[in-house]
Amino acid sequence: MSNVKTIETSRLILQQSNIKDAAFFLELLNTTKWLLYIGDRNVHSVKDAEKYITERMLPQFNELGYGNYTVIRKTDGIKIGSCGLYNREGVDGVDIGFAFLPTYESLGYAFESAQALLNLGKNKLKLSKISALTTEENLQSQRLIEKLGLKFIKKIKIPNDSETLCLYTITF
Repeated sequence: MSNVKTIETSRLILQQSNIKDAAFFLELLNTTKWLLYIGDRNVHSVKDAEKYITERMLPQFNELGYGNYTVIRKTDGIKIGSCGLYNREGVDGVDIGFAFLPTYESLGYAFESAQALLNLGKNKLKLSKISALTTEENLQSQRLIEKLGLKFIKKIKIPNDSETLCLYTITF
């Protein structure tokens, strides 16, 4: 499978996350919402972020041809968020996820980037189903997932995580 390294939308460039994004991920992974809804990934320096990218993001791209994308705004080249398709333990099929810096929330960027990845999954990767997970408390994420067309299935727990999560899916 060939890697899909870059995706463009009308306002955004989704680029395969790489080591050059370490300072950005240091900031993103330590935002209040990331820590609250996704969890502390123990990324507290640029070096930690480089290790996180190298060990957690790049292997999936090498293995599957897709993974985590850094979302860049076309108008000014600013890195504003992250959106990706993930092979996540405990989830049947591919999981879509997203996170944005607080300044860039509620501006349609998460929807635009996630919609592009749903299209990639359906049309190029020929996936038959995409899932999404969110915490019970993350109502903003739940609304976006539903706006994307995913339907709530059930509450689940994934391996090595004690938190109850809401599972959504869309089939093509």
